[in-house]
Amino acid sequence: MIDCKKIAEIATEELSGSDRFVVDCTCSPSNEVELLIDSDTSVSIDDCVELSRAIEARLDRDAEDFSLTVASAGIGSELKLLRQYRKLIGKPVEVLLLSGIKLLAVLEAADEEGITLSYDEKVAVEGRKRKELRHVEKRYAFGEIKYTREYLDYK
Repeated sequence: MIDCKKIAEIATEELSGSDRFVVDCTCSPSNEVELLIDSDTSVSIDDCVELSRAIEARLDRDAEDFSLTVASAGIGSELKLLRQYRKLIGKPVEVLLLSGIKLLAVLEAADEEGITLSYDEKVAVEGRKRKELRHVEKRYAFGEIKYTREYLDYK
């Protein structure tokens, strides 16, 4: 079976000096390799093709046959790296907490421990029957989060 770590290392070497980076690399038992890359700006199809060719040139197909797919981590895909979170600071995100609560919020900050989100929340106010909408800013540890995705409003 082909080594995903080796492919990710080759990709990282090939991408050094650019704003592109490796997000994930998965290998199936049948040697189907999927490499996801992202960028601080954008990833074009040409970037994926160029990286795919560079990786294939450094591996021996005679020693081990494999299928390589290089793709961009798309808009709807889950964020996996801190660099992806930092790229989205100030933008809307969809966050699903392990408790099952889904939040649509603006990503205010991200560090190694977690993220800070700001959003409107209905809060019970003492002496009133109805809940009031208040703008809140809360911090969530990565351990509390099932996934985070960039949110696009199509309205």
